[in-house]
Amino acid sequence: TMMEFYEAYANYHTLMDFTEGLIRQAAREALGKEVFQYQGRELDLSKPFHRLTITQAIQREQPSFSDAQLADAEFLKAKIVAFGEKVKPGGLGSLQLQLFEACAEAQCWEPTFIIDYPVEVSPLARASDTNPEITERFELFIVGREIANGFSELNDAEDQAARFQEQMKAKDAGDEEAMYYDADFIRALEYGLPPTGGCGIGIDRLIMLLTDSPAIRDVILFPSMRPE
Repeated sequence: TMMEFYEAYANYHTLMDFTEGLIRQAAREALGKEVFQYQGRELDLSKPFHRLTITQAIQREQPSFSDAQLADAEFLKAKIVAFGEKVKPGGLGSLQLQLFEACAEAQCWEPTFIIDYPVEVSPLARASDTNPEITERFELFIVGREIANGFSELNDAEDQAARFQEQMKAKDAGDEEAMYYDADFIRALEYGLPPTGGCGIGIDRLIMLLTDSPAIRDVILFPSMRPE
């Protein structure tokens, strides 16, 4: 179950602030407090949520990894394998994300916004004005799980068309998560979209937190069942 919300003339900083406040308020309304136990461990939503880039989050868990090493594709591939994962097709940005998922994501127990995702893995997000290789995108992790994903929307039709072309190349190269070209969406952007920020929150995972449920099937009315 997903809840999405958008705001015109807002950016990803605005959406992070709003999302943080929304989740904190949800805990207050449901539990009457911002500090509570989840699966026997304290979770504190009262403090400002952490904000880290992908590489900063990796280095928090692996302080020996240098900036230069995290910009080296071969180093990233070797470490992804060392952490027991298979290397998926992709460029430097994709490899950095894969290493984050392998060694750091599960350690984000305290609420943590991972920010400034690479363009390569963020086809719908607006590129940064200061660094065209990254985007104005965030994902929120709590207790090692992704809770929300948001970004400043890409509202340039030509840029979006070029991104879709790159996504199609990635899909042809074996990237199963890459997107198809969406001509209708490009046509809509050509009519115009104001600067906009958007975010989606995984309601089921949020309910898991607030009800101290260990599995998502415990909070879904009709969970998928294994064949008998």
